[in-house]
Amino acid sequence: MAGTIRAKAAIAGDVTTVQVLIHHPMDSGFVKDAAGKVVPAHFIETLVFSHSGKTLFAANWGPAVSKDPYLKFQYKGGAKGDVIDIAWKDNEGQTDKSTVTVS
Repeated sequence: MAGTIRAKAAIAGDVTTVQVLIHHPMDSGFVKDAAGKVVPAHFIETLVFSHSGKTLFAANWGPAVSKDPYLKFQYKGGAKGDVIDIAWKDNEGQTDKSTVTVS
């Protein structure tokens, strides 16, 4: 599932805002398809944002998160040009990672 992350980060004053949209089905395992068969659970379990090896934000998700999740968070500090690493892993072992540069 490479290329699933779209992100932007901007600093205003001393607060950096990070926004991310992740393309992922986030199937709960409770929905049936048109044939009446249960669609197996397939969802992001961990999502981590870091800068220079330090975790800025981490989330443990489950099947209750909607398809193509959007997340926005802020933190104090940072500077223009900082590179933020983004990585997720789902319950099937699939992963993706990306970076965003603070503007």
